Amino acid sequence: MKKIIHITYVFIFFFTNNLFSDNKNIRRMIDNTEKMYRSVNDYKVEMTISVSVPAFRMPKKKYKVFFKQPNKVKIKSRGFGILPRTGMFTSPIENFNNLTDIKINKGTVRLGENKIMMVGNVIVDSLAIEMPNDYAKLSFKPTVDVIIDTSNWVVTNVITKIDTLKIMEIQNEYKLVNEKFLLPVESKVEYFIKDSRFSKWLKKDIGLLFGNENKINGDMVRGLITVKYDNYQVNKGIKDSIFD
Repeated sequence: MKKIIHITYVFIFFFTNNLFSDNKNIRRMIDNTEKMYRSVNDYKVEMTISVSVPAFRMPKKKYKVFFKQPNKVKIKSRGFGILPRTGMFTSPIENFNNLTDIKINKGTVRLGENKIMMVGNVIVDSLAIEMPNDYAKLSFKPTVDVIIDTSNWVVTNVITKIDTLKIMEIQNEYKLVNEKFLLPVESKVEYFIKDSRFSKWLKKDIGLLFGNENKINGDMVRGLITVKYDNYQVNKGIKDSIFD
């Protein structure tokens, strides 16, 4: 009996110790990605966006974007709507705050060198999705896989899933700007729409992106939004008046 109790205590010790270690590593990784994000005080960049969505035609569009820490954004455009801020101009810690029960994926997923995956449950209230009732909210449980490049402390992939079904994947490619600042040069947002609620959310989001006069008809199965960043001007001291 004493032997069983001893083994139980040893199991509890290792379980709690590993849990504490994981939580510490998760916090460290989030803090490091946040620190990298905050290393750029301000920038101006030209963004070219192209959309490939079923039953939706739109030529490439260009934006001129001004950003200043902690969260000031100014977007200049012609003839179409406002670029959504969520995900593009929010910090890593803000995005991680939309997740709960975050864990390190120690499975068999092959990520490559210096990459690690964290998995969390989406806080449904953080999504721009209208739920018909509380039961629907409880039964709708998307998860998110976040892949971090630990050699540069940037988020390279974000994959949203329901159970094992992939709903959306964001892929970010980075390069050094001015031989000093690691910034995105291309982001691809790929949608795999199988859920009507996500379909409505995406249609609403694209309506904001290119103006509500552009109607998207039919159910979307797959869509791709590509964002290219060019002509960065970093830490030039953008005046606050730009954002008025």
